[in-house]
Amino acid sequence: MSDDKKRAAARAAIERVAGGTVIGVGTGSTADHFIDALAEMASPVEAAVASSVASAERLARHGIRVIELAEVERLALYVDGADEVDPDRRLIKGGGGALTREKIVAGASDRFVCIVDDSKLVDRLGAFPLPVEVLPLARRHVAMAITSLGGRPVERRSFTTDNGNLILDVHGMTIDDPVDLETRLNQIPGVVTNGLFALRGADTVLVGSADGVRTIE
Repeated sequence: MSDDKKRAAARAAIERVAGGTVIGVGTGSTADHFIDALAEMASPVEAAVASSVASAERLARHGIRVIELAEVERLALYVDGADEVDPDRRLIKGGGGALTREKIVAGASDRFVCIVDDSKLVDRLGAFPLPVEVLPLARRHVAMAITSLGGRPVERRSFTTDNGNLILDVHGMTIDDPVDLETRLNQIPGVVTNGLFALRGADTVLVGSADGVRTIE
């Protein structure tokens, strides 16, 4: 059932894609459904910027041209999933480990449409462990700094990001002010970025449920 909800949200996002444009595409199971639906569009996109190697490969298999972000000034649209979504459309992302590239592509896009199933909606962010991408040499320093902020960082085992870094998944964080926490984490030397998307949250959230797709914006 969850997969059906994700697929429904992904297909609803297709209605917001204009043919002939260059868009950004995220990473993960829900984004995979969006890529599959994108390949069926009657008026295809000109090209896509992928937020991960895995998404780039899936786009290419469908015959969708993949380009680098440096080749365009702005993207018309970015479509991606999330691990948690709060009522103000602020997100936790990075369960798949692509948070840095996702945040860059989202920041370069005029609109960010987030596609999720209804299990991802929360009243307050933080039940899902918050991913933080870290330079390997700084793992201990960053872990100590995060602990001082009240979190319990756990290194994601046997995982390396597309950027060659590691992920600390932070458990037990009380996230009352997502914007403030996003900023404070990013100021720790050695942190590449963290999975809070609050400074640049989603413009629109499409939520797949048993009753159809709901729009939050």
